[in-house]
Formats: sequence, structure tokens, C-alpha cells
Amino acid sequence: MLEFQQGYHTYYVYIITNKNRTTLYIGVTNNLGRRLIEHKTNIEKGVKTFASKYKVKHLVYYQKFEWIQLAIAREKELKGWRREKKMNLISSFNSRFEFLEDQFISN
Repeated sequence: MLEFQQGYHTYYVYIITNKNRTTLYIGVTNNLGRRLIEHKTNIEKGVKTFASKYKVKHLVYYQKFEWIQLAIAREKELKGWRREKKMNLISSFNSRFEFLEDQFISN
């Protein structure tokens, strides 16, 4: 229950992909469930974003942080990596490359 104590925050760096797992999107948020719903809604409504263009909405990796500065730094770090290194990170966290969004949102 630490998340409700004054001064404690939760931020997530996340990687989402499309159904064929061919495109990766890296982002940061303070509410992963809400953000995943936003990605899905943007696709459904045809909002022109990178994620909606490539139908990227399936969560395959996430990392929690208490400080936004650390989360943003990690997001920038991951965005600078080559695809192979990103895929290795995902595999080390989610070895079967399963879609994990059901942990944060109900369909």
C-alpha cells in the first residue's frame, strides 16, 4: 500500500507492439492501464499517431519507477538501443513474448 503514501509515485516505462510483433513503441506514463486504453482508443478512432499508424497496442515489457526523472532517463536510454537489444530486454522479462495488457486493463 505504499503507493498511497504521501510523496510516493509510480511511473512506468513500457514497450508495446502490434499483433505480429513487428513494430515496437516505447513510452513512459504514471498510469499504465489508462495509457494502454488510450493507445487502443487512438487506433479505433483513427487518431494519427505512430502507435495508431502501426496498430501498436499490446504490452510486452514494463518497468516501474518511483521518480519520473529516472523513468524518463530509462525511456530515452531504451529508445537509443538497436532493435536486437530491445528484443533481448523483452525476452529477459517476458520470455514467451506474451501480451501483458490484461494485467493492467480488462477487455
